[in-house]
Amino acid sequence: MKNIFIVDDSDVNLIMAEKALADYFNVFTLPSAEAMFEFLNDVVPELILLDIKMPKINGLDALKMLKTESVFGNIPVIFLTSKDDPDTKARGFELGAIDFIAKPFSCEVLLNSINKALSYS
Repeated sequence: MKNIFIVDDSDVNLIMAEKALADYFNVFTLPSAEAMFEFLNDVVPELILLDIKMPKINGLDALKMLKTESVFGNIPVIFLTSKDDPDTKARGFELGAIDFIAKPFSCEVLLNSINKALSYS
């Protein structure tokens, strides 16, 4: 099974996304971008679901940091966020995000977006 990181500072969102994906992927839930960067030393995922509004390092900054690392720069990133305005989306796509999924999300949309992203990578 492919490894997927879910990075979100909300336990509820982590639990919901994990339940939606656990039958299809090895899911790793991480409460912050800092935790994600630490865990990347142990596991490199095939895809990252990343929240934007998080304390310390927000999702946009985390994506920018990921893209500067040769080892992690090609990992597809999907933003899973309530911050769904056009400016944020434009910035996210400029930084290299491949999709945005609005919260609250549907399991079907989440799975379809992930499967589409993984088929291109």
